[in-house]
Amino acid sequence: MKWKRLLSLRQWSHVFRRMPRFITSSRIPLGEKLLFAVPVLLYWVLPDVMPFMPIDDIGVTLLLMNWFVTRAERKYPDVLEKQHVRVR
Repeated sequence: MKWKRLLSLRQWSHVFRRMPRFITSSRIPLGEKLLFAVPVLLYWVLPDVMPFMPIDDIGVTLLLMNWFVTRAERKYPDVLEKQHVRVR
């Protein structure tokens, strides 16, 4: 992952727009959603498990959101196409 992409406002607006669609989609299996939710919840609840990580809770959440959206777009490209058809 490139630093320029991580610091891009366009990238983060993309992530924030797509994240709710992927999380609420019934086409993405629960196991895939848990790959995002479980590490985030564990890091928020148990921050002392990894005391040498100098990243704040929100930083970990944002990095995992970016990873989840990128992964879901690659694995399930039809999820967004079907939702765009319904919106129009």
